[in-house]
Amino acid sequence: MGFIRHVVCAMSGGVDSSVAALLLKRRGYSVTGVFMKNWDLQDEKGLCTAEKDCEDAFRVCQILDIPFHQVSYVKEYWHEVFSNLLKEYEKGRTPNPDILCNKHIKFNHFHKYAVDTLGADAMATGHYARTSQEDEEVFQQTPSDSVKLCKGADLVKDQTFFLSQISQDALRQTLFPLAGLTKGFVKKIAAEAGFHHVLKRKESMGICFIGERNFENFILEYLEPKPGNFVSIDDGTVVGTHKGWFTLTLGQRARIGGQKDALFVVDKDITTGDVFVAPTTNHPSLFRDTLRTDRFHWIAVDPPAELARTQMMECHFRFIHQMPLVPCTVTLNMNGSVWISLSQPLRALTPGQFAVLYKGDECLGSGKIVQLGPSEYTLQQGRERLLAATQIKQQQTPEPAS
Repeated sequence: MGFIRHVVCAMSGGVDSSVAALLLKRRGYSVTGVFMKNWDLQDEKGLCTAEKDCEDAFRVCQILDIPFHQVSYVKEYWHEVFSNLLKEYEKGRTPNPDILCNKHIKFNHFHKYAVDTLGADAMATGHYARTSQEDEEVFQQTPSDSVKLCKGADLVKDQTFFLSQISQDALRQTLFPLAGLTKGFVKKIAAEAGFHHVLKRKESMGICFIGERNFENFILEYLEPKPGNFVSIDDGTVVGTHKGWFTLTLGQRARIGGQKDALFVVDKDITTGDVFVAPTTNHPSLFRDTLRTDRFHWIAVDPPAELARTQMMECHFRFIHQMPLVPCTVTLNMNGSVWISLSQPLRALTPGQFAVLYKGDECLGSGKIVQLGPSEYTLQQGRERLLAATQIKQQQTPEPAS
């Protein structure tokens, strides 16, 4: 009988992490379940949903007969995820708290807690993702080549998007027990194991700490209102007012009283407080095909060899979980940031969101979008002005004398 490996599994009280713990136990590991509390908040009915989640996770550990711990990262979450979020909103950007939570909390603080405090040989989560290493390699302490993050078997549920900022150190010591499974199969395993209380739970969607509440009301609890105008991008007229550019994101419908047609947010100017709107959900001012990120986070630590060698690379892009992958060309800048040029213009590319890159099944990493190229509308106007100027010039040129 060999040495029994100790794996600490992050338990959320949901079906995925519950089945992950069950599968680890079936594989013969010594498993400890840990519930992380990241946010201190009551919902509308005055119930703290974290308490219910914690109870659900505890019940699963009882059924599996494994030790259960809970750990609070409320302070760390506030300083490293939430305050960062507020700063981004104030800059006019739309951040992604799920990616930041994985980077700072789950695959940093929790990873260290699992290994250093609980003495785990590895940590595990219920993410639909896989790595390039076999389970046994996770326990070999000699670092091999860098470990790749790859899509899970269930391409609809694949969660590599949310893991695109995690460190190589944490990835090397992580098991993803659901790597080869589909969501449907995971639910079947949960039902057979008697985890009925977690099967009844609704899938968690959206930003964890906002819950069912209206986003504008939520954000205005933390940021001072900064009223400004809604301005039509077509003719520059003021069509309404808003409570702050940070309550709005590109591509969303602007709720403006007295307007018979729907208007959509297409741009923001945080120096004037103007939020630009356009009619129709597919207005050309919403479409762009180039963007720049901040310093790109490569999961393998270094940029791919081809990119390092030639400064350019073809791969695939997404900036929203589950959106279809779009072919793109990536250019590496001197400071580690990248320009991404898309094969087709996309709607509502948004600063603050993460540009996540893929090469085949591999998730290469991500960078925060900090700058956008010109919109189709701007390019169209430029072409029209150029055409008009050319025509005027032709009219002014005297006919050569015969």
